[in-house]
Amino acid sequence: MVLCLYDYVCVCDKGRPPVTQVFNKKRLKNAPPRQSRTHEQMRPKKRIASVREPRAVWVVYSANVFANEALARVATLGLLPNMILYLMGNYHLHLSHATHILLLSVATNNFTPLIGAFIADSYLGRFLAVGLGSFITFLGMALLWLTAMIPQARPPPCDPATGKCKSATSGQMTMLLSSLAIMAIGNGGLQCSLAFGADQVNKKDNPNNQRALEIFFSWYYASTAISVIMAFTGIVYIQDHFGWKLGFGVPSALMFLSTFFFFLASPLYVKNETHSSLLTSFAQVTVVAYKNRKLRLPPKNSAGMFHHKKDSDLLVPTDKLRFLNKACFIKDREKDIASDGSAACPWSLCSIDQVEELKAIVKVFPLWSTGILMSLNIGGSFGLLQAKSLNRHITSNFEVPAGSLSVIMIFTIFVWIALYDRVVIPLASKLRGKPVRISAKRRMGIGLFFSFLHLVTAAIVETTRRKRAIKEGYINDTHAVLNMSAMWLFPQLCLGGIAEAFNAIGQNEFYYAEFPKTMSSIASSLFGLGMVPGYLLSSLLFKIVENYTSRGGKDGWISDNINKGRYDKYYWILASLSGVNILYYLVCSWAYGPTSDEEHKVIEENGSNEEEFPLMELGIEGHYDKVS
Repeated sequence: MVLCLYDYVCVCDKGRPPVTQVFNKKRLKNAPPRQSRTHEQMRPKKRIASVREPRAVWVVYSANVFANEALARVATLGLLPNMILYLMGNYHLHLSHATHILLLSVATNNFTPLIGAFIADSYLGRFLAVGLGSFITFLGMALLWLTAMIPQARPPPCDPATGKCKSATSGQMTMLLSSLAIMAIGNGGLQCSLAFGADQVNKKDNPNNQRALEIFFSWYYASTAISVIMAFTGIVYIQDHFGWKLGFGVPSALMFLSTFFFFLASPLYVKNETHSSLLTSFAQVTVVAYKNRKLRLPPKNSAGMFHHKKDSDLLVPTDKLRFLNKACFIKDREKDIASDGSAACPWSLCSIDQVEELKAIVKVFPLWSTGILMSLNIGGSFGLLQAKSLNRHITSNFEVPAGSLSVIMIFTIFVWIALYDRVVIPLASKLRGKPVRISAKRRMGIGLFFSFLHLVTAAIVETTRRKRAIKEGYINDTHAVLNMSAMWLFPQLCLGGIAEAFNAIGQNEFYYAEFPKTMSSIASSLFGLGMVPGYLLSSLLFKIVENYTSRGGKDGWISDNINKGRYDKYYWILASLSGVNILYYLVCSWAYGPTSDEEHKVIEENGSNEEEFPLMELGIEGHYDKVS
């Protein structure tokens, strides 16, 4: 996989004309010939290392990236599957209270990467953000490990005679919640690793750059899937059989090793320079566009009338959200432009790059919101209780831990990625006689459809499981194991894995391709950010259903006893919402229009028309250039 990725990035463009030559097929009449650029001019700008190392060094670098990421993933994800059991068993929390803590924790873990992304892109840089995030995450894990090591850090065990349990004190809960909060803060920097890794393979002058990024995102996610499998089997097995002290100690040690090796491999990494604060830039564009709201914009492709940076490839703003183009419109060149070519006042004139950065956020928001309901599901805690009630024996002496059944979903992700990349796409390309790929935006929609099937299947399986529990007389027995194989969960887990493979990878690739390079960290954080409102809505929906169905002293749908609860009906609610979400996605996808790579593909296939050429780049001065 590493060698294949290297070939796409560094080898496949040998012997082929640069992408810029494609646009020379239909030149404007009388346009002067374009000056050829030297190799030095073609180099990516603002990079500490823009020329790739030899193959052997690249292989070593790739091994370091994926190994460090794997260690971090195993450490962080290894804490999740059994955390509900730790909160209920060691802190004596009820299911609803423990679930709310976990949902808020997961929501926080998916919100902090957005803050970390802004800090990484504007101040620290992605390398330092990932390194500091790893170290802070290690500190949070170490504190969680101490809650298991120190008896005074948690409530005493329940009285076996009376069954009474003492609640945790405020100090004990503070220590527990602090560990979760510190890990969430560290995760804000740690999640920049996706954008940091993509920076290593992203070459705009490579004609197969889009395919290279697709391979990177797919196999990055595949390596994550392998890490999750290791976490959900190895770490869960340690927690189940050796206790929480070792079960929390091993992830802490792995996180320390990940941090150590990440900094050790520092010389191998390509590190991009930071830029000015994006938040300030967004504020400037908004203010200037509002100030200029009454101005009339010039005709399209009037490059001389818009301010752009000297090293920018953008000479005219895009047509979408044209009202924001007024922020980079030059009203008076003598007053607005300084002697060095920069804006005299950034709060009176912005660059095209600043405008396009804000546009990128605004344009993707509707499509991003369709991913929220992907996170609006019952959650791992309920699935764990469901698995514990089923027969998980493979042999008479070996029983699969309930928390490890999620491996089926993760394994499905890995297998599907391999099949998609090595079988489906090559076969489709062979049948069509030309390279074929499913766009990132379409894969997002396919993922939503499989998510709908996943929830429908889950509702049917839970209905069957509950009927079996009632038939066998276990309606009031919380700890009963039914005469029903845990493999009944296999279909829904597989469908959930396929949904995740399509939607998650599609979202990450879509954001990274559509956003300017200066916003790569933000692009990589948006998928996780969508989980924040998803988990918050899940917690809210959970509370509404619990309160509404238990009115008048009735047994509600949500119960500590999964056999008494009606989680099947809860699944049907989620499935209905998922179906509506698919229709919403279709509307948003239509409104967004073609993506940047789809537009580029049309230009390459049909040749560029006159509107695609910036006037200044063709050597033609528009009449607006002479207006002061």
